Amino acid sequence: MATTASAPDRQRSASSRGTTAAGHAPTLRVLALLRGHTGRVGVAVAAGVAAELGALALMATAAWLIARAAQQPPLAALSLAIVGVRAFATTRGVFRYAERLAGHDAALRALAALRARVFDALVPLAPSGLPAYRSADLLSRMVSDVEAVQDLVVRVIVPVGTALVVAGVATGFTAAVLPVAGVVLAVGLAVAVAGIPAVTTAAARRNARSLAPARAELAARNADLIEGSADLAVFGATQRALDAADAAADRLAAVERRTAWTGAAGGAATMLVQGATTVGVTAVALDAAASGQLSAVLVPVVALTALVSFEPAMALVGAAQRWLEARAAIRRVLAVFDTEAPVAEPPRPRPAPGRDVEVDIRGLRVRYPGAARPAVDGVDLHLAPGRRVAIVGASGSGKSTVLAAMMRFIEPEAGSIRLDGHDVSEYAGDDVRRAITGLTQDAHLFHTSVRENLRVARPEASDGDLRAALSAARLLDWVDGLPQGMDTLVGASGAQVSGGQRRRLALARALLADPPVLLLDEPTEGLEPQTADELVADLLTATRGRTTVLITHRLAGLDAVDEVIVLRTGQVVQRGRHDELVSVPGPYRDLWWAAG
Repeated sequence: MATTASAPDRQRSASSRGTTAAGHAPTLRVLALLRGHTGRVGVAVAAGVAAELGALALMATAAWLIARAAQQPPLAALSLAIVGVRAFATTRGVFRYAERLAGHDAALRALAALRARVFDALVPLAPSGLPAYRSADLLSRMVSDVEAVQDLVVRVIVPVGTALVVAGVATGFTAAVLPVAGVVLAVGLAVAVAGIPAVTTAAARRNARSLAPARAELAARNADLIEGSADLAVFGATQRALDAADAAADRLAAVERRTAWTGAAGGAATMLVQGATTVGVTAVALDAAASGQLSAVLVPVVALTALVSFEPAMALVGAAQRWLEARAAIRRVLAVFDTEAPVAEPPRPRPAPGRDVEVDIRGLRVRYPGAARPAVDGVDLHLAPGRRVAIVGASGSGKSTVLAAMMRFIEPEAGSIRLDGHDVSEYAGDDVRRAITGLTQDAHLFHTSVRENLRVARPEASDGDLRAALSAARLLDWVDGLPQGMDTLVGASGAQVSGGQRRRLALARALLADPPVLLLDEPTEGLEPQTADELVADLLTATRGRTTVLITHRLAGLDAVDEVIVLRTGQVVQRGRHDELVSVPGPYRDLWWAAG
C-alpha cells in the first residue's frame, strides 16, 4: 500500500484547511450554489421591485389625484389618475405575491440542494472522521445552519436588491420634478440604505458570531436531556444536566436580546431619517411652490414619494443582521465540507468488484487520530468466496476496527487490504461498501415503518423478500403480531421497539441487502442468552455458502464457521477452527469455559 500521511497529520491538515476555506468569502461560496437558481432569484427581485414601485406610484398618483381634485377640475381631467390608482393598487398585490413565490421557490430549492450536499459530505466522514462533532451539533448544522441559505435569499438578497432599485427610481423621479428635493432625498436614502445598515452590521457582528454556536449548544444540551435521561438518572446527573441546559438557554437568550436591541435601534434610526428627510423634502417643495418654481399640486406628490421610498430601506437593518447570522451559520456548514475525509477517493476508480469477491488482508495496522497505540496491529485475514470467519475478543480488542478498515471508513497505517487482487484504495468507497457491508454497531433505524426501514437495503424488494429476511432474523412472528404488521412505525431511532428488536430489524435489513461479503457485528446484542444462541445458529445456517465475517462475544455455534480469530488489544493471539482452539490452552478455551 502506498505510504500516506499519519492520521494525526491528516487531521491537523484538514482542520487548518477547513478553517481557512470556510472563513474565506463563505457567502460567495454558498451563493455559487445558487447559480442554478439565479433565474428564480432574479424574478423574485424583479417582482419585489415592481411591487414597491407600484406602492410608490400608487401613493404619488393618489396624492396628485387628491390635490388636483381639490381644485375642482372637470372629471375627465381626473379619469386617468383614477384608473392609475386602481391599477397600481391591484398590481402591487400581484407582484408582491409573485416575489414571495419566486423567492421562496429559489430558497427552498437551494436549501434542498445544500442539505443533500451536507449529507453527502458527512457520509465519507463516518465513523472515524466525526469524533470532533457531537451528534446534536451535526444536526444543528444540517438543519438550522443550512436554513440560513433560505434567509440569505428571502431576507437579504431580495430586500437589498429591491431597496437599491427603488431608491434610485425615487431619487430620479424627485430630481426630475424638483432637483433640490432630489438631492435631499438622495442624502436621506443614502443614510438609510447604506449608513445605518453599516453601523448596525458593525454593532451586531459579535452577536451574530455567537448566535449559531449558542443555538447548537442548547440543541446539544436538550438532546442529552431527552436521549440520555435514563443514564443521567442512574448516575444522579439529571440536575447537573438541567443546570447546564438552563445556562445554555440563558446565554442564547442574552445573545438574542442584544440582537433585538441592535435591530430595534437600527429600525428607529431609519424611521428618524425617514421623517427628517420627508420634512426636508416637503419644506423644499413648499418653498419652490411659493416662489412659483413648482406647481402646488406636485408638493404632496414629492412629499409622499419621499415618505414611501423609505419603505424598502426599513427591511435593510434586518437584512444586515440576517446576513451576519447567515454568514456565521454558513461557516459552520462549510467547515463540514472542508473536513478532509479519513479515506481518500481514487482519482480514477477501478470498476466495482463482482459478486464472487475475494478479500485478502495482510499485516493490517490501524491507528485512530490522536491514539497512542494502534487499535489493530498485524492482522491477517483471507476470505475466499463462501468462506466464513468469526472474530472474537473482549470489547476494545479491535474487532469492529477491522470491519471499518474493510469498508473503507478508515485508512490503514500499514499493511494491505486487497479485493480480487487489487488494493482496496483503488476502488470507489461506495463500490467497496456495496460489496462489503451488513450489520454494523451503529446501524440506524429511521422514523418510519418496519417495511420502509427494511427497504433501505433493497428498495425493489417484495413483501415475500421482506418476510424471508424477518424470518431469518427470528422477527417474523413479532411483526405479524403488531397491529399494523410491517406498516407499524418504529419511532425515531427505533424508540418504540425494544433494544433486541431494533438489533434484529437491522439484522434483517443486512440480510435483505445480500452483499457479496456479509459483515455481522454483534448481531445478538441486546438479546437474552437462549434467543441469542438460537439466532446465531439460524444465521450460520442462512449464511452457509456465503462469504461472512461474524463479530461476536458469544462462542455458541462457532463450530460451523471455517475459522475463528481471537483478538486481544488489536493483535491476533489465536486462530483456527473451533474444535482445535477448545482443545488447547489459550484465551479461546478460557472464553469457552467461562461461557459455561
